[in-house]
Amino acid sequence: MGVNPESKKSKKVGSGRRATLKEVAAEVGVSVATVSNAYNRPDQLSEELRVRIFEAAKRLGYSGPDPLGRSLRKRRAGAIGVLYADRLSYAFTDPAAVMFLEGVSFAAEEAGLGLFLVPGGSGTSGVGEGVLSASVDGFVVYCVSAADPLIGAVIERRLPVVLVDDPSRESVTSIGIDDEGGASAAAEHLAGLGHRSFAVVSFKLTLEPDRGLADHARQESANNEDTRSRLRGYKTAIEAAGASWEDVPVYECPENTPEEGKAAAEVLLGREPRPTAILTLSDQLAFGVMEAARGLGLSIPGDLSIVGFDDVSEAARTTPPLTTVYQPHVEKGLKAGRKLIAQLEGEDPGEPELLPTRLVVRGSTASP
Repeated sequence: MGVNPESKKSKKVGSGRRATLKEVAAEVGVSVATVSNAYNRPDQLSEELRVRIFEAAKRLGYSGPDPLGRSLRKRRAGAIGVLYADRLSYAFTDPAAVMFLEGVSFAAEEAGLGLFLVPGGSGTSGVGEGVLSASVDGFVVYCVSAADPLIGAVIERRLPVVLVDDPSRESVTSIGIDDEGGASAAAEHLAGLGHRSFAVVSFKLTLEPDRGLADHARQESANNEDTRSRLRGYKTAIEAAGASWEDVPVYECPENTPEEGKAAAEVLLGREPRPTAILTLSDQLAFGVMEAARGLGLSIPGDLSIVGFDDVSEAARTTPPLTTVYQPHVEKGLKAGRKLIAQLEGEDPGEPELLPTRLVVRGSTASP
């Protein structure tokens, strides 16, 4: 026979210990299964009984089922992991990464899942530890080189995976953008304006990044697909315009920041002959190039034309507004998240996808 809850004095469990389901059941005078149903299967109980259970739980300081225990029972963590090969702050300081994560977040919200950021940090001790210990149901791998050991750590987990901006592996789906087409359109635009003296500001080319002018052997060693494709697009269009890629200085930046773009431009603009146009692999780098040009007393686009890549929101607000290549960051993140969730639900994530890019012409480019 159950205990009348009014016939005994309730005692709140001390703050040093979490109240248990069993204690709530004893307080109300029902079974443990009934209390569990109040949280997990509310349709099985009357409203009056559920209210009594929740009031007793509040008195005792019981906050509901332990999420860790629940995840262990269900063998699900309830979160999507987003892996990228950079420090944690990169996810919040790079506007392109922020928009991509916004898209993944939309997909996670649709499925009632959380988001777990897993920074990489290639070249440091303990690489892959964050991947191996992350409590996630699967990974969206964002801009990680196929040569990076982080990829091996992900595969070792044997969880659903979606690769973003890198070639898909066998049995691993992927999503990317037309990097080469976008870069080619940017260089064609400058060539059409009459430019023949170019320079390029690039991302890091290998897992061991360098800072400075990259010779052709180093350019060929680039191991990120988006970097290779954008350089290839620039080269194809520049050579089609009759200029020589051999004469195009390519400056490697170890990080994708305006500060690195500025440092690169200061070197490139000090060369003779000075380039009349600089192509960059991102808007972040382009912002730094614009700052360097102004610091040297050069007018944009009168003395120097500049083209970015990404079309983040800040690109339309620079002075002058930045000509750049648009890519659908939010859509890419949304599609990547949905492909992963499809796998979690036992569905086919579909074929690898390549999203289109397009050139957005603004005020930072003109005839030389």
